[in-house]
Amino acid sequence: MKTLAIILFVAMYIGLIAFPKRRAYIALLVAAIYIVTGILPFNTVLQVVDWNVLLMIFGTLLLVDYFIESKMPNLIADHLLDLAPNVMWVTIYMSLFSGLISAFIDNVATLLMVAPVGLAICKKLKINPVPMIISIAVSSNLQGAATLVGDTTSIMLGAYAKMDFNDFFWMNGRLGIFFAVELGALLTVPIMMFLFRKDKEPVSAEEKTVVTDYVPTIMMIAHVVLLMAASFIPNKPEITNGMICLLCSLVGIVWEYLKDHNTERIKNVVKNLDYDTVLLLTGLFMVIGGVTHMGLVDDLAALIVKAGGNNLFVLFTIVVWGSVLISAFIDNIPYVATMLPVLQGVTASLGIAPYLLYFGLLCGATLGGNITPVGASCNIAGVGMLRKEGYEVSFKDFTRIGIPFTLAAVIGAYVFLWALWR
Repeated sequence: MKTLAIILFVAMYIGLIAFPKRRAYIALLVAAIYIVTGILPFNTVLQVVDWNVLLMIFGTLLLVDYFIESKMPNLIADHLLDLAPNVMWVTIYMSLFSGLISAFIDNVATLLMVAPVGLAICKKLKINPVPMIISIAVSSNLQGAATLVGDTTSIMLGAYAKMDFNDFFWMNGRLGIFFAVELGALLTVPIMMFLFRKDKEPVSAEEKTVVTDYVPTIMMIAHVVLLMAASFIPNKPEITNGMICLLCSLVGIVWEYLKDHNTERIKNVVKNLDYDTVLLLTGLFMVIGGVTHMGLVDDLAALIVKAGGNNLFVLFTIVVWGSVLISAFIDNIPYVATMLPVLQGVTASLGIAPYLLYFGLLCGATLGGNITPVGASCNIAGVGMLRKEGYEVSFKDFTRIGIPFTLAAVIGAYVFLWALWR
C-alpha cells in the first residue's frame, strides 16, 4: 500500500507540473483514489483538511475584493512608487514589506492583503505582475519562522520546547532564530537585484488615487490587529484565525449592502471567488493526510536521523537541507510534528541541547515550501490570484524565483545557526 501511495503522490506532482490549469482536479482525483483504496481512511478525511487555512483564504478573499474596489491598494501603490527609483526597487520594497507583516501574522493572510497592492502597482506600470506576486508570496513564507506567532510551525516549536515570544529573539544568552531568518531575508535582496536587474524603468505616481470607501481598509486593519492579538491567546480553537477572517469579511459585506443595497454586487463577489485555489488546497490536504497516515513522513524522519549518525554537524546539515527538500512537496506541519520528538530523543542520547536542531528544522521546513508553487498554501493562493487576473504561472516561472530565494535564505540561516548554536 505504501508503494501505491508513493506512485500516486509522484504522479500527482507530475500532473500538477504538466497541466497547471487542471491542478485542482488532479489533486482531488488523487485524493479520491487515496480514499477509495484506504490509503486515507474515510473517517479521517475531514480531520486532515486544514479548515483554518481554507476559512482564512475564503474570508480574506471576500474582503480583498472590496478592498481593491475601494482604491486603497492604488493609493498605497502611489506612495510606494514615490519611494522607489525604478521597477526593480518597487518589487524589492513590496517583498520586504510582505515579509515584515508575515513575521507577525499568518503567511496566507499576509499575501492576500499585500498582493492587491502589488497588482495595483503592476497595472499602473503596465508590467507583468507574475514576478512581483511570486516575490511577495515567497517573502511571506520566509518570515513565518521569525517569531513565535509567524507560522503554525513556529507555534508548534514554541509549545513543544516551552519557548515564549522573547525566546525567538534572545535565548540562553544568544541571538535567537529571528536574526537567522532576518539574515536570510537580507540575503534575498541581492538575489532580487540580480533577478530583476533589467527592470530599471523609472517609476512615479503623478496623480494620487482618490479612495472611495475607507470601511474595507478599516476592516483589513482590524483583521490584522485581531490576528496578531489572537496569536497570543493560549489553547485557542484551531479555526480561530479562519473565523476572524470570515467575520471581518462578513462585516464588510454587510456594510456594502447597507451603503447601496446592491445585492448583485454581493452575488458577483461570491461567484467570482477563487474556488480553484480552495479546491486545490483541499485535495492536497487529503493527499498529504494519506501520505502521513501510511507512515511515509515517519520513514523520512527516521531516514534523516539515521543518515546523520552521531556527528552533530552532519546531522544538522541533513536536518536543514533534508527539511528544505521534503517541505517542497510535503506539508511542513505533519513533518515538523513528527521530527520534533525524534530530534529531542537524538540530542538527549548525544547529551546535548536540542535547540540547534530545532531551529535548523524550523528554518528548513518553513523555507522549503518556497521551491514550488504548490509547496505552501501561500504560494497556491498567490498563483490563484494571478490566474484570476489572466496570468498562468508554470513551475518554471515560480522556481526561477523560488529556488534562488530559498538557497540564499537557507544558507544565511544555516551558517548563522551553526556559528552561534553549535
